[in-house]
Amino acid sequence: MRQEALFGDRVVSCFAGRPQSFHAMFERSLAARPQAEAMVCGDERWTYAQCDAISGRIAAGLREQGVAAGDRVVMFIDNRAEFVFVLLALQRLGAVAVPVGVREQRPGLAYISRQCGAVAIVAVSSLAERIPDPSEAPVLGLRVSVGAPPGPGWLAMDTFLADNAPVQEPHQGVETDVSVILYTSGTTGHPKGAMLTHLNIAHSAMHYEACMTLGPQDRSALAVPASHVTGLIAVIASMQHVGGTIVIVPEFKADSFIALLQAERVTHTLMVPAMYNLCLRHPGFADADLGAWRVGGYGGAPMPMATIEALAQRLPGLTLLNAYGATETTSPTTMMPMGDTPTHADSVGVELPAARVLIMDEQGVELPHGEVGELWIAGPMVVPGYWDNAETTAASFTAGYWHSGDLGWIDEQGYVRVNDRKKDMINRGGFKIYSIEVENALMAFPGILEAAVVARPCPVLGERVHAVVHGPGVTPDDAALKKHCALRLADYKVPETITWSATALPRNANGKVMKRLLREG
Repeated sequence: MRQEALFGDRVVSCFAGRPQSFHAMFERSLAARPQAEAMVCGDERWTYAQCDAISGRIAAGLREQGVAAGDRVVMFIDNRAEFVFVLLALQRLGAVAVPVGVREQRPGLAYISRQCGAVAIVAVSSLAERIPDPSEAPVLGLRVSVGAPPGPGWLAMDTFLADNAPVQEPHQGVETDVSVILYTSGTTGHPKGAMLTHLNIAHSAMHYEACMTLGPQDRSALAVPASHVTGLIAVIASMQHVGGTIVIVPEFKADSFIALLQAERVTHTLMVPAMYNLCLRHPGFADADLGAWRVGGYGGAPMPMATIEALAQRLPGLTLLNAYGATETTSPTTMMPMGDTPTHADSVGVELPAARVLIMDEQGVELPHGEVGELWIAGPMVVPGYWDNAETTAASFTAGYWHSGDLGWIDEQGYVRVNDRKKDMINRGGFKIYSIEVENALMAFPGILEAAVVARPCPVLGERVHAVVHGPGVTPDDAALKKHCALRLADYKVPETITWSATALPRNANGKVMKRLLREG
């Protein structure tokens, strides 16, 4: 590793030998393993050579329609092979991919298209009614359908495959060029477009390779949305980098997912804890042959100790690793060292090799080990800023450090704990309560699968602790749950009111619980 000056005012540790672009990662695996299996979706399979040919033809079709290097192209595509083909095609052209989760509705999609100045959109035909019209996104001239064209003004992507010779020579840009724009979710107001550069993506893929010991033998299940940073980077980019296989999961359901893990000999996953819990609770999990599954990454929420212990008993060959990151850090910032999860289950791991994490107070002064403050994050995986949003970029970054908005601390051994979002911390009569501590206690109650803690306004104390829990089959019993918490928490941290939800807690496409909805409910 070496120190490098990047993005103007940053000096960060970088991997000296690294791919120079997102597409270069794919090209290296293509050259090394052209006939190896690159991707699986249902009954269909594609080698690296086949992916290269298909994406090359799509690139040629897009270029013929006027898409050039630097142009932004929205991808409104769910988990299917076409997502990867279009992504590769855009990288070959030097265009900027703008993946958008397929749960997005028309107003949000229109805003994103306008804000980034997208000239084209590639969308699944069945989602066409949500595509903005010219009055909503005037620059969005080219509309390409995955599937039959839904109406006039649309081109079918299939015509690109039939009519074009592949683009042979990929665009030669520089590694600090923007490769992907991902719009953040879960906040109030308009989303911000984080600019992921080729350099950011290369370092994150190399972090996953090193810290999860990934190689060409690995088969990774794309069980989270491809359009979000975990699916895009932890699975797609990482597998293309190491020459492994992407096993696409069109829709996560425990029964079909367990069958897929077994049939495809999946070795690697990165999911939210609730997905592991759903697998554990499914009767088919006990007898499935899952011996190939060796690495299970998780993030976005704490993993209950009961889940960690149950998975260790059922699958002793599976190593669970907590990983912490964000869109702005191109996925990972910290990761649990292999084998340390059982002894450090409350931690999100240690800094990745090229990452730097500071714990800062409100005045921007670093705090000592053990004290709680905001996590500021730097490194070559931290994005340079937000697309066409200088004001928010200036407010969110200081000398290359991104202000995460998360509160946490680092112990003497370097293990990082994340306590809460700054905005989610509860202040009960001057006592600060971190929701994650209360949620961990709640999820230790037998049968509770999910828990979230939010503040409820109080005219006397300012805020009080309210819990929302989901446990299929658990008989609601406020007194029993409060007693359980009282044995584990200070009295002021015990939830005073509880909602027993009959359905799973609302989550965004990244798998994070949407506490805003719980506060409003």
